[in-house]
Amino acid sequence: MVVTVTFAKSTTTEGGSSRTAEKTVRMEQCDIIVLGTGLKECILSGLLSQSGKKVLHIDRNPYYGGESASLSPLEELHRKFKVPGPDQSMGRGKEWNIDLIPKFFLANGDLVKLLVHTEVTRYLDFKVVEGSYVYKAGKVHKVPGTEEEAMRASDLMGMFDKRRFRKLLLFALNFDMRNPRSHQDVDPNKMTTRDLFCRFDLGLDVMEFTGHAIALHSSESYLDQPCGETLRRIRRYSESLSHHNPSPYIYPVYGLGELLQGFSRLSAEYGGAFLLSTAVDEIVMGDGKVKAVKCEGKLFRCKQLICDPSYVPHRVRKVGRVIRVICLLNHPVKNTHEVNSCQIIMPQTQLNRKSDIYISVVSYAHNVASAGMYIATVSTAVETRNPETEVQPALELLEPIMQKFVSVSNLLVPNDDGKQSQIFVSRSYDALNHFETEYEDIRDMYRRITGTELCLGGSQRHNSHTSDED
Repeated sequence: MVVTVTFAKSTTTEGGSSRTAEKTVRMEQCDIIVLGTGLKECILSGLLSQSGKKVLHIDRNPYYGGESASLSPLEELHRKFKVPGPDQSMGRGKEWNIDLIPKFFLANGDLVKLLVHTEVTRYLDFKVVEGSYVYKAGKVHKVPGTEEEAMRASDLMGMFDKRRFRKLLLFALNFDMRNPRSHQDVDPNKMTTRDLFCRFDLGLDVMEFTGHAIALHSSESYLDQPCGETLRRIRRYSESLSHHNPSPYIYPVYGLGELLQGFSRLSAEYGGAFLLSTAVDEIVMGDGKVKAVKCEGKLFRCKQLICDPSYVPHRVRKVGRVIRVICLLNHPVKNTHEVNSCQIIMPQTQLNRKSDIYISVVSYAHNVASAGMYIATVSTAVETRNPETEVQPALELLEPIMQKFVSVSNLLVPNDDGKQSQIFVSRSYDALNHFETEYEDIRDMYRRITGTELCLGGSQRHNSHTSDED
């Protein structure tokens, strides 16, 4: 099921580089320089170019994406992980587009609204992810998100739990922060989520999948926080599901590399310039603020700098680690009704962990693999000295696995808000396999860079902002 119409489709060469022409106009004086072509950097580059800023985008790599690159053909994945192959059973290598950090979009989520607002949807096709599942007692179960599904979810809830969950779902769908009459004596700013769940007499199992697989909380701390945010998330999930059954998630045809290039095109349309395969020699400072970037002996002056953590290692700190395991399969995941794509969340309490484990599955149906082939990616926050052992329960769900590729990366966050130096650094990508927290980082960076909120209600075109006084 295709849910948007493409305007133009770009292609990728070996290493994921674009065949679309990059604009490499010399910009020795610009408003903003962006280092790195990760998803967040490309989105901010597009937004700021669209708002009238003169943007120069530089990447040391010959391809888009950086840490979040999409690799094609399949041989590029093997080269990156320094393993032999692939063998002939994998089909033609050029039919594969493997996202190193795959994340799904909620159909009614803020990032999709941003895509529509900026009209980047002209460059993309999306297809629905066919299932949303949660792990319980060694088996995966369909996540109910509507009244009808709540009553049909026989293997996940008992009859009384179904009725209680249905009442909570109806309450969340009708809840309006601006209309006290819809609150039914629930104060969203004072009542905790734990107390809200107790009000509806939900059992522990129902609380677990509601909090982690529907509201998409990544830790148990939400239970003791005001319930307004959880109600908003439940409603967002259900509204996304109403857009595109049988799951609330969508994913780009040909993978996330198309999204990176879509925002790069948006930037280029509004005068942004790109320099790929360009090494950064030095970030030039003056009076505590960024003044220029020196690349291969040439000086590019700017007022502000945006970059991913790899360009400024002294300006970030480590707050954790993330393990990701890319698994190539020739079969759908068992107990998922033979779907070609799905999300599976394994709540932490099911595995005696502090962090959930996430599994994203895409396949030839999204044009990211050869016919009959699947790509399943397992991710979680590392909690021990043996990360691969931590994800073993997830890998067992995927057996048999044709080949797997394991990576462990540091989770890095900026040391400061960047307002003094005018150097704004994005956070590393977390273990979650949806974009909601990444959008929050984009919105926060946009606020700090421009001094204004990222507004999706009206056109941003040619409305120039400045943060020189921040």
